[in-house]
Amino acid sequence: MYPKLQTKYDALTGSLRKLGGLAIAFSGGVDSVFLLHTAKEALGARVVALTVNSAYIPDWEIEEARTMAEEMGIKHHVIEVPIPEQILNNPSDRCYLCKTFLFTMLKNFAAKHGYSHLADGSNADDTREHRPGMKALRELNILSPLLDAGFTKSDIRTASKEADLRTWNKPAYACLLTRIPYETRISKELLRKIERSETFLIELGIRAVRVRTHDNLARIETEPFYIEKIFKEKLMAKITKQLKCFGFSYVTLDMEGYRTGGIEEIFKEKDYDGKK
Repeated sequence: MYPKLQTKYDALTGSLRKLGGLAIAFSGGVDSVFLLHTAKEALGARVVALTVNSAYIPDWEIEEARTMAEEMGIKHHVIEVPIPEQILNNPSDRCYLCKTFLFTMLKNFAAKHGYSHLADGSNADDTREHRPGMKALRELNILSPLLDAGFTKSDIRTASKEADLRTWNKPAYACLLTRIPYETRISKELLRKIERSETFLIELGIRAVRVRTHDNLARIETEPFYIEKIFKEKLMAKITKQLKCFGFSYVTLDMEGYRTGGIEEIFKEKDYDGKK
């Protein structure tokens, strides 16, 4: 590691060793895999991974989390969780409400199994973005060791690569609720339609992708490289046909490409009544 990153890593491992034992909210993504790996280095067997399984989390993510925890030799619990009642209409403060619900449950589960500390994989970049769920983490006293040590996403990817973690270049993902406009009733059928569509696109080799919904229209967001791939390999007809089979009436490709918070852009020019 270059000196600045080594300093951050030393600070991270030092803080972890002081905890004695740690439960980690584990999604199987870049951040939580690196945190889990480092916690095992610092604490050995006194680490446990906790993964939430709900209708708005794709099945493939749960399976990847299971596989990673097994490969790392770390105790792992998958906790089945219903869609919280308070977010069924996908309110604008959904992330805050959801994080409060989930991390309260995870914290109780951890305490029941003898772990007084629960951590998540938030990093320094998360403080520069609109992340309402961070407020819930602070209120519940959830630890964010990567953030506290100053790790950015780039740092985590670099350190993960050096540690031979295969997630070092894994695209970022978010729960399926982020594909749906605010104040839209959530159903398992809608979530399943989105999940099947994104899984199909990933299997086509389009790794960084979001299928955002607007009533019965699918708006595909992906990176410029994959937009080029779609046109070069003439995949539009195949994609359109399959997504219509999944239940969409219209299928579009967003030419601006993938960006975080893409569903929220619809509301930026509207006031609280939803009027322009």
